[in-house]
Amino acid sequence: MTEAFSPGDLVRARGREWVALPPPKEGLLALRPLTGNEKDTVVLDPTLELESVEAARFDLPDDAALTVQSKAALLSDALRLTLRRGAGPFRSAANLAFEPRIYQLVPLLMAMRMPVPRLLIADDVGIGKTVEAGLILRELMDRGEVDTFSVLCPPHLVDQWIMELNSRFGIEAVAVTSSSAARLERGLPLAQSLFDAYPFTVVSLDYIKADKRRDGFAKACPDFVIVDEAHACVGTHKGKQQRFELLSGLAKDPERRIIMLTATPHSGDEEAFSRLLSLIDPAFASLAFDDARYRERLARHFVQRRRIDLVSKDWGEDRAFPKHETTEAPYRLTQEHLDFQEQVLDYCLGVVERAGEAQRDRRLAFWGTLALMRCVGSSPAAALSALRNRMSNEADRLEPQVFDEDGDDEDAVDVEPSASFSVDEALADLIQRAEDLVAAKDPKLAALIGILKPMIKDGANPVVFCRYLATAEHVRDGLRKAFPKLTVEAVTGVLTPDERRDRVADMAPDDDDESPPQRILVATDCLSEGINLQQIFDAVVHYDLSWNPTRHQQREGRVDRFGQPAELVRSIMMFSPDSAIDGAVLDVILRKAEEIRKATGVTVPLPDDRAPVTDALMAAMMLKKGGTRQLAFDLRLDDGTQIMEAVWRDASEKEKASRARFAQNAMKPNEVAPEWEKVANLLGSPEDAKTFLERSMSRFGVPLEEKKSLVRAHVHALDLPLKERLEQKALTGTIKLALSEPAPSGTALLTRTHPLTATLAETLVEASLDPASLHDLGIGRLGAWPTNKVEKVTRLALLRIRYKLRVHARRERLLLAEEAALVALEGEQLVYSGDDARQLLSATASGNLAPVARERFVKQAQAQLSGLLEGPIAKYVAERADELVEDHARIRAATGSGSKVTVEPLLPPDVIGLFVLMPSEEK
Repeated sequence: MTEAFSPGDLVRARGREWVALPPPKEGLLALRPLTGNEKDTVVLDPTLELESVEAARFDLPDDAALTVQSKAALLSDALRLTLRRGAGPFRSAANLAFEPRIYQLVPLLMAMRMPVPRLLIADDVGIGKTVEAGLILRELMDRGEVDTFSVLCPPHLVDQWIMELNSRFGIEAVAVTSSSAARLERGLPLAQSLFDAYPFTVVSLDYIKADKRRDGFAKACPDFVIVDEAHACVGTHKGKQQRFELLSGLAKDPERRIIMLTATPHSGDEEAFSRLLSLIDPAFASLAFDDARYRERLARHFVQRRRIDLVSKDWGEDRAFPKHETTEAPYRLTQEHLDFQEQVLDYCLGVVERAGEAQRDRRLAFWGTLALMRCVGSSPAAALSALRNRMSNEADRLEPQVFDEDGDDEDAVDVEPSASFSVDEALADLIQRAEDLVAAKDPKLAALIGILKPMIKDGANPVVFCRYLATAEHVRDGLRKAFPKLTVEAVTGVLTPDERRDRVADMAPDDDDESPPQRILVATDCLSEGINLQQIFDAVVHYDLSWNPTRHQQREGRVDRFGQPAELVRSIMMFSPDSAIDGAVLDVILRKAEEIRKATGVTVPLPDDRAPVTDALMAAMMLKKGGTRQLAFDLRLDDGTQIMEAVWRDASEKEKASRARFAQNAMKPNEVAPEWEKVANLLGSPEDAKTFLERSMSRFGVPLEEKKSLVRAHVHALDLPLKERLEQKALTGTIKLALSEPAPSGTALLTRTHPLTATLAETLVEASLDPASLHDLGIGRLGAWPTNKVEKVTRLALLRIRYKLRVHARRERLLLAEEAALVALEGEQLVYSGDDARQLLSATASGNLAPVARERFVKQAQAQLSGLLEGPIAKYVAERADELVEDHARIRAATGSGSKVTVEPLLPPDVIGLFVLMPSEEK
């Protein structure tokens, strides 16, 4: 009969010792080697083993090798850095490849206090909503509460999510998109869905929302879901309605955890906001916003911080974000460019007059006019492309293209619209004029060059955003001539998402270069979301005005965000006061949105009903042109202007009211920071990881090379066994590590989870427990030396403590937790632990003991170890378990979530090292 084992038990199987982990299913064993790491875990069926699986006991260091003080301290640091299953309330801390900011922990704490977490995280662009959602996911995974998950996001964000989950949280997910789904499904049994086969997925909303896929996904959907850009899932457009139906179906399961992310939750549309909140709780769709009880209830599920909220003295994040300086840059058009705009507008207005009273024909004429005038204002190259593209059955796509709502087809985000109405003599003349202007000097491009010259002289690396592909290529070619010594590249929709990412990455400076070459990136709005640029660029120029206020915010948010190393980010908005279209957009859309942003701190998007916007823009253009006031009056376009004024006022008032009602300021830094810092101290801080890396690389004969805010580890110079281990982790040559965030491009942040830190730590612990594996390292588990830091003989015991954590929630879970501890004992009394004990171990020995004396002191300590394990050490471990119970209870108590954690220590703890400190005679 096979013996039953639970998480934390030591077992012997296949000729070696293992630690039992939580099994994937009853009857199986998940085992991690006693000297290995989490990735060496195996799953086996005890009934199929040739030799029975038996209980084991960790060997006391009876015949272990002797070591010296410096190596003993190194072993202690290594042990602390190897542990990945923390016992404290933040179990995820051991698995993060970054140090979260304290404010980013607020949503995590909110989620931990709910039996079924449902949150709407509505922080500003660039604050780190992806990080906040990832922290919740990683924590619930490490608690055993999440086995599968899906991230639902717009298609252009899929790759970014895949990268963030892997690089920051150590989670390998697969992308499910229109291009990858068929490949993933190939070969699967008929009864198995894609989501059964792949437990961690990032799913394109536009792929999965289709009627033929939505129902199947609802059946197979994991019970933990993150929804990015959640505001795009409510609204009147067909695509938004489909997304909302998808999410509504998922939200009907009361046990499904849902984390929604958006930077624009309210935007003056209370109906859309209510629909969004109904995904948290159906009751939120009908409750009165002004009801204090409603607001109190909602505050448990809704967190919304502006950047200004975080740079206050409370949170102390004044350097987490750069200062943002915005300016406008007007430029003048030449007479021939003015004449061309007039000619195009006359042509368009003639079409409008001929459109008659039919509503659809008139709207189509308006959209075609606006689309064509946008191209004319962008560049002669874009105008030429639009004039050559005759309007066809794609007319329904004109409205979303005009207003930068590009819908589901992200590949068409920068394609010039089909905006010409007919083939006639007037159109042919316009095409000829456009061809002439393409070959002539461009005053707009000349203005851009004039703007960039002082910026480049100041050391800036700007991104120039254009609306159309033809414009971007025209600007790139012009800038290459104007700045021949700079790297100038363009990223447009002609590139695949992977090619866009690679082109941006290729522009990153080489860190070895003392003065890296400056660079200019010309991009269309295919890059306004999905790829973060803050580590390579520090300025944005809006070459073309966006007609959607949130698009400007998204563009600037690529560089003006958490992790931007520059202290100042500049954004410049170009426009021509001579242009009828620029003036109309500024007056009707952008300046009104900016007024709201200054008043509320939020950028409000255009209303879903575009008709008043279209009318207002047409009226503004006609008034700008002059002589067409009667036509504007006849078409009642002035009504659109008045309606838009009212819409903006209403949006502003509603947004102010929303901010007052739903501001999330209940949780203060002093509630968050101490809990996290306690856990981080136990696991080892980034500074601890750096110290360990310095000591271990020096011990292996290859010291780190520190340069500015980076260190270089020349792993190619290490001994062959270590080098081979690192090569398995793709670590070769010279590794560049940043000492603080943001990590420059081409580097990684030095953390406890970085493969170099983790591999060296695991290697040292393994070498101490199994000297035959790496006998040259000389990392022993026993030692004795004199020091002037003690006045009595003091024994230091380096312990690995295992606990069984029972989480009593919706279903009871039994988890394994581990901690490293160092305790100092004088006789039978435990006198120090934690940092105090580490300081004793780290104090340099004041001399050497004779070999005979050292062996005698070590043997005396070994003889007394069993009594210490049963006495003061057992008491310490039991008290530590009680402390952990209190920590877990304190985190969960705020909302009475009903779940609790019990902690059972497994005695005796593993004694990894035993060291004797003798009072120095040199006192």
